[in-house]
Amino acid sequence: MVIEFISVGTEILLGNITNTNARYLAEECAVLGLSNYYQVTVGDNEERLSDAIRTALGRSDIVLLTGGLGPTEDDITRETVAKVLGRQMYEVPEIHQQIQQYFERMGAKNPSSNNWRQAMVIEGAEIVENHNGTAPGMIVPVDENKLVILMPGPPEELKMMFEESIAPYLAGRNQQVICSKTVKICGMGESRVAAALSDLISAQTNPTIGTYAKGGEVHLRITASGTDAKAARKSIKPIVKEIKERFGDKVYTTRESETLEQHVVSLLKRRNMTIATAESCTGGMVASTLVNVPGASEVFNEGYITYSNDAKHKLLGVKKKTLKNEGAVSEACAREMAKGAAKAANARAAISVTGIAGPDGGTKEKPVGLVYIGCCIDGKVWVECYHMNGDRQKIREITVKRGLDMLRRCIRQSGEE
Repeated sequence: MVIEFISVGTEILLGNITNTNARYLAEECAVLGLSNYYQVTVGDNEERLSDAIRTALGRSDIVLLTGGLGPTEDDITRETVAKVLGRQMYEVPEIHQQIQQYFERMGAKNPSSNNWRQAMVIEGAEIVENHNGTAPGMIVPVDENKLVILMPGPPEELKMMFEESIAPYLAGRNQQVICSKTVKICGMGESRVAAALSDLISAQTNPTIGTYAKGGEVHLRITASGTDAKAARKSIKPIVKEIKERFGDKVYTTRESETLEQHVVSLLKRRNMTIATAESCTGGMVASTLVNVPGASEVFNEGYITYSNDAKHKLLGVKKKTLKNEGAVSEACAREMAKGAAKAANARAAISVTGIAGPDGGTKEKPVGLVYIGCCIDGKVWVECYHMNGDRQKIREITVKRGLDMLRRCIRQSGEE
């Protein structure tokens, strides 16, 4: 089945808000085995929205609209869909009462008269409860083959409604079982990953491979349909095996729910290793990311934020000669920071970060985005140099990813020696 998304709201067109709903729905519908060929954004204009709905119904089996279900005059989705379908609208007393109760819980006993517009439902629609707001969703059959789904725009309302009601409904309409597997890659950009898989992607039918950039990582979602779950999972296995062979140690997990930091903490636990961090340009972000993981206290000893040269020398033992001749942003400094952190914290592993996050401070020899990451494992030290792009925050965030990925690889390498 083909599903099409229509996002309603002038604020999206003007860039006042980011349309995170479309991305979320695209990923979730792909898991359900639905094909998505078009995503449309329309402002709060009845004529243009009507045209978009008619066009979508002409080329897609399911039209899913988000937004425009609020109480104000520019919330026109309900009324426009009803007109396009030639349906009447009627008030549902139960929804009227739910709205009243919602506002009473919020401390407002007398809602505006506009709020009662949200109790109006399109003739023939199945009402979908909204447990996080006042605007109910609707599933409106157009004929035996097509339907229109209306959902609220606020992401916290949309996600809960989709997961509780819409996703199970759509899964029930699909006659085949859909299974998926995620392969997570670090250290390569999305374009490079896609290029390395171009032959598989161009020849794909079932299973299919989707690539998604995820903040310094690339996630591959392999989705297959079959007559049963066993058949679908069986067709996924050889694709996952081929991907792991092509990317080697750049693949860190095939578990959907496992993050890079969770993987690193788990790896440290399995190797009975403790870790210390030594950070300059990231200012504690590596340590903060590690302690986001429950149970990190079992492996995380100490963290040092050594922003100044004096702190690097005093806390980590970086030589004054190194700081003077090589500079704080150098391979030698990263090496001594990592080794010094491990020694100071009596940890088997340590990771160090030093670089220029910008926007100022760069030179021709050492430009903004230059970062050195050091890793010390049982006294052996590795250092990698990166040239990163983006603003200050982006550089720091990607540095954390690169650092954790380097730590992961060094731990594995040390165990193989």
